[in-house]
Amino acid sequence: MVEGDYTAYVRGVLDRVFEDSRRYLEERDQVRDTAIKVSRDVIRLSGWAVTEYHKGDKGKAREYLRQAAEKAAEFLSLIKPYPELYYSGMAYNALSEYVEAAVFIAIAERESIPLPEELGVPPVPYLQGLGDVVGELRRLVLEKIRQEDFEEAWRLFRVMESIYLYLRGLDFPEAIAPGIRHKADVARRLTDDTKAFLVDMESRHKLTSLLNKR
Repeated sequence: MVEGDYTAYVRGVLDRVFEDSRRYLEERDQVRDTAIKVSRDVIRLSGWAVTEYHKGDKGKAREYLRQAAEKAAEFLSLIKPYPELYYSGMAYNALSEYVEAAVFIAIAERESIPLPEELGVPPVPYLQGLGDVVGELRRLVLEKIRQEDFEEAWRLFRVMESIYLYLRGLDFPEAIAPGIRHKADVARRLTDDTKAFLVDMESRHKLTSLLNKR
């Protein structure tokens, strides 16, 4: 039972609650502004890493990936104290781009695939990034076909297919795993199209080789 003027008591409580809340929200707002800027750096550097790898400059790709890793670590340190930011679309978008670059380059180079805990990212953006890796692997498969390196093209395709099959097995609502179902659908289409094209081009290559021997 509150003694004395109850209205005064209520106002005292509200003064404290609103002052603490205002301080928290102002701090979060400042962190969010900074995090948005850093997230753009993560996205930009990750994209450059993938682009340079496709262009054949692995040194630049590695350097951009290293810088992306630094920015991702900075980004995570900013948002981890704030669940509203840590589990936001902004965070997922930036971190999935970083995952995409790191995993794609590892697969392309036959290296160990970095795990979520090694990259420091939550499961959802990691899975989102994996989904996007399928598209980058397709680009690399097409390049290997152009080079007539069908053995490597099939290796990369099998990785594409494996990622798709695992994504397809995740049957969770959008609220729990945002974007995953859509990425699985896209991966299915890319996988099917890539397999059909790869089979066709390899058959043509074998036929051409056979005819040239005659």
